[in-house]
Amino acid sequence: MNVPDGAGAGAAALKEWAVAVRALEQGRQIVVLRKGGIAEETRRFRLERPDFYLLPAYEHQRPELLKEEARPLLDEVLGEWAGPGAGTVSISSCAHAVEDIPVADPEVLERIRERHIWTDSFAEERLRWKKRDPLHVLLLRVYKLRQPLRLPMEPAFTGCKSWISLPEGLDGQQSEPVLGDEQFGRMRMEIRSLLGAAAID
Repeated sequence: MNVPDGAGAGAAALKEWAVAVRALEQGRQIVVLRKGGIAEETRRFRLERPDFYLLPAYEHQRPELLKEEARPLLDEVLGEWAGPGAGTVSISSCAHAVEDIPVADPEVLERIRERHIWTDSFAEERLRWKKRDPLHVLLLRVYKLRQPLRLPMEPAFTGCKSWISLPEGLDGQQSEPVLGDEQFGRMRMEIRSLLGAAAID
């Protein structure tokens, strides 16, 4: 199948820790937790579009903020990284955001602690930063590209911001969903149930 509508022409990518992108690509989780990057124009996270590529960010990943069982995954992605001087960046997946659930209560956030690779400290740290703004719990349907995209590294790809504009002409990429409909639907409903009222439309 093609990438989800909207992830091609005039495409954008969501920057996320490379270890989290790998966990999403392996179907280990469908969750990302967002609050906005330091360099965001509004200083707040906003889901600019429902369909986007996933751009792995290798620098500033902190192993102490990953659960013990996820740390080998970090070693794996760092072992594949060419380093900060690499001339290209590889994108191997895209996503459709099926839910954008605002959470402001740490007790509510704790309910999904088993549904992602991060430690409680990571989740709490993200929730406390810019305390007036809720944390965005994004539930993503992730698609693996049949052929990874290799793009020239641009200065715009770096920095503490969530969204990156990609070059034109990336539409028509073939992809396959990481999880089947039934498994994804079950994981989605489990998380919605755990979040309770926060997940009510």
